[in-house]
Amino acid sequence: MKKNILLLLFGLFLTKTFAQDYFPVNESVHNKNNNYTAFINASIYVTPTQKIEKGTFLIQDGKVIAVGNNVKIPKNAITINLEGKTIYPSFIDIYTSFGIEKPRKNLTPGREELSYDTKKTGHYWNESILSELNGYETFKYDQPKAEELLKAGFGVVGTHIHDGVAQGTGLLVALNNTDGKNQIISNKITNHFSFNRSALTNQAYPSSLMGSMALLRQMYFDLDWYKKGNSDTKDLSLEALNANEKLIQIFASEDKLNSLRASKIAKEFGLNYILKGSGNEFERIEEIKNTNSKFIIPINFPEAYDVSNPYLSNQIELADMRFWNQAPTNLKVLSDNGILFALTTDKLKKTEDFRTNLLKAIKYGFDKTKALEALTTVPAVLLGKSNEIGSLKTGSFANFIITSGEIFDEKTILYENWVQGNKYVINDVNLKDIRGNYNLTIGNETLKWKIDGTAEAPKSEIITSDAKKVKNTFSVSKNWISLLIKSNDTIKSNFSRLTGFVENTNNFFGKAELYNGNQVNWTAVKTATFVAVKDTVKPEKPNPIIPTTFPNVAFGNTEKLTAQTLLFKNATVWTNEKDGILTEADVLIKNGKIVSIGKNLTDASATIIDAKGKHLTSGIIDEHSHIAISKGVNEIGHNSTAEVTIEDVVNSEDINIYRDLAGGVTISQLLHGSANPIGGRSAIVKWKWGQSPDEMLYKNQPKFIKFALGENVKQSNWGNINPTRFPQTRMGVEQVFTDYFQRAREYDESWKKFNTNPKKEKAPRVDLELQTLAEILNKKRFITCHSYVESEILMLMNVADKFNFNVNTFTHILEGYKVADKMKEHGVGASTFSDWWAYKFEVNDAIPFNGPIMHNEGLVVAYNSDDAEMSRRLNQEAAKAVKYGNIPEEEAWKFVTLNPAKLLHIDDKVGSIKVGKDADLVLWSDNPLSVYAKAEKTIIEGVVYYDIEKDLEKQEAITRERNQLIGQMLQEKNKGMSTQDPTKKEKKEYHCDTLEQY
Repeated sequence: MKKNILLLLFGLFLTKTFAQDYFPVNESVHNKNNNYTAFINASIYVTPTQKIEKGTFLIQDGKVIAVGNNVKIPKNAITINLEGKTIYPSFIDIYTSFGIEKPRKNLTPGREELSYDTKKTGHYWNESILSELNGYETFKYDQPKAEELLKAGFGVVGTHIHDGVAQGTGLLVALNNTDGKNQIISNKITNHFSFNRSALTNQAYPSSLMGSMALLRQMYFDLDWYKKGNSDTKDLSLEALNANEKLIQIFASEDKLNSLRASKIAKEFGLNYILKGSGNEFERIEEIKNTNSKFIIPINFPEAYDVSNPYLSNQIELADMRFWNQAPTNLKVLSDNGILFALTTDKLKKTEDFRTNLLKAIKYGFDKTKALEALTTVPAVLLGKSNEIGSLKTGSFANFIITSGEIFDEKTILYENWVQGNKYVINDVNLKDIRGNYNLTIGNETLKWKIDGTAEAPKSEIITSDAKKVKNTFSVSKNWISLLIKSNDTIKSNFSRLTGFVENTNNFFGKAELYNGNQVNWTAVKTATFVAVKDTVKPEKPNPIIPTTFPNVAFGNTEKLTAQTLLFKNATVWTNEKDGILTEADVLIKNGKIVSIGKNLTDASATIIDAKGKHLTSGIIDEHSHIAISKGVNEIGHNSTAEVTIEDVVNSEDINIYRDLAGGVTISQLLHGSANPIGGRSAIVKWKWGQSPDEMLYKNQPKFIKFALGENVKQSNWGNINPTRFPQTRMGVEQVFTDYFQRAREYDESWKKFNTNPKKEKAPRVDLELQTLAEILNKKRFITCHSYVESEILMLMNVADKFNFNVNTFTHILEGYKVADKMKEHGVGASTFSDWWAYKFEVNDAIPFNGPIMHNEGLVVAYNSDDAEMSRRLNQEAAKAVKYGNIPEEEAWKFVTLNPAKLLHIDDKVGSIKVGKDADLVLWSDNPLSVYAKAEKTIIEGVVYYDIEKDLEKQEAITRERNQLIGQMLQEKNKGMSTQDPTKKEKKEYHCDTLEQY
């Protein structure tokens, strides 16, 4: 008995002492062990591709001293036998917020609380540029979070403040829970950026994605100017950017299209961003590959939707269902395309999900060696720290994981994670496997005891001599057994408590305290060895993967489309040229161009299209559209935002593109909204469905910018608040134009003076806003102006005359009929609505005869949509010119084709059917001005982007795909997997006056 008690006490003492190693200790009273530690007989992965069998791994003072098969072990070394075990380098996550408090977002301010200038002195003018911040200054080691990461296999993390456009520097931290002095490996190692405004500022700018991009560009221009000594004042933000230029630059793009946007900025300024992606890179893998960027990739795969309710499941977009199915393939696709990337735990709900998701990605084809590289050598290379972390080479930190076997095997156990030579226990590596059958003798009573389950989590079954099961609770910790037996079912409190230590798995013993208080000895003698039941269940196959389309949404193309040689036979051709409307005519298109128009045309290489009884026209051109724009149509942060451009934020995934094609629209001008007098630059796009945003941009497009007049810019419609931004009145709007053009004139003159004599003159600061306005003064950029009231229309033409330029287009222009003669004299065109009126006060005088009256005055008149729904039926809008103004059909059709092409200065390439022009054509089932006409084919540069017959096939394919995905998701739920509730995504359709904060 004394022996057992002493053994029990000694075991408890060992357990207590052993546990203390996992908590911070006071160095003044702790003697650090400087001895060598040698791990022998292990399989050792020095790197993901260098493996040593039956090797020796020697460490001292937190560093790797030697590794190999012939390592000489010093006499004073502690030797640990790891036969049957494997050693791997600990993982590295270079993108976390570990130990840094999350910035607390301000409550969404009323716009009366927005500020338009900064109150900070000595810093950059915009409070989302926080480059002067250093993560290490606010860092506080987070032990609970460290333990989560250690259990997942991580030994080192990069961390920084996740706030702002320029976020400051990050540090590199060892997850060393024992030695607080050595936790920070590097105070400054990374410099961080994003497209997100700071959560801690009420400064209005930037309020949009395009605003954030413009801010970044201006910041880099300012940095270059500042570095050259041109500033008379010190700017701490620019000083920090300059000082940190040689650090690793990490950009949190958080989306595939944003990755393309960030890489564009990097290319412009000669930068080398590592892009922190989002997991959807596979959807644009060709463009992602062409960025030549390195990536940090999260693996926060979405859960399946709960589709058991058919009504609710109908609300889920196909793209979201498809992404659930395809997301686990992202790592394989990136790897197969030779893209270098590291992995991160960022965006995971729980750190423990990291291993689960990674194993899922491996099941979907991601190579195991590549997976290990993405967690070890790759992040080390990205950080320039390969000599210290990421491998077990001599001289590296002793950061390693001890496992039961191959690390990416589902059954492998992670035992220990050593960081800088300090051990963190995940599971007991010395745990004895006590599974088997035993005779359990407690005092004078013998029972049958069966222990199965797993070695780490064994299960207990006890049967009496008369074959009755005995209720029991069983646990093993550090080879100490605790067993609670229900001794009598009739008396609830009758329990016997057994404890003991396992030295020999064939025969172990301990002390029992019976329910009546008596103490007796107990023994367990093995009668049969545990035999694992052979797993006959076949490994579960991954869900069949839905093929990626271009774009990867409903109605996407199964492959990228190419130009065809097409011959339209016997069509009614609306040429929009002097030939007028041709009947029974043929049109041949080849290499994206119209090559021949006539009768009886032939071409052996052409696909023949029988167009008898059908109408062939040039594609519709929408001069004023707001579809396919990402994260804000208005940059509301300033009264002039000439520095922003819609070209930065074209959203090639918007389903409205496909809908426009179905309505015969081939080209649109995407305009900034009308929240400010001087808005942003526009983008002229061809709706090449399936192509990237840059491929949609009209090549060598003329430069345009959006101006605005009226209620919106003076904030009449901004809600029941007290706006603080200038201007508040119509006369204030005029003053904005005058002030900014005067500044632009002075800016332009300063550059001309400098360029004439750069050696004597001080270099002006590049100002993207004034640079753009100077282009207007130099007649290199055209104005499209949102307008309604005649007095304001006249006002802007007077301002233009004062500064010697012309307004190109008045859009909306619903009182244009009142001043058509003055517009003709000024030389401005009109892009209007056919019959919109009375939807706000300043359009009370609108009439449906407006367009025809301006046309008859000799103005170039177009009808535009300014609306996602109207843009799909602009052919019918053109017909209203016939209805209201008796405009000839051929001229009315030009309102949506040739005339907007003229307004956009692209009529030399598009807008009519003429040999040599782009093959942007639409085949209609009927007269295109008829309400019964349908666009049967919409062609851009010889590529058929919409085909009414293929559209029906796509609809059927979508139904089949949804049913397939619903079936897969139902299986997930039936297997007990976590699911998410179906939610309907409300997509905001942008209009001129849409206000939101990105």
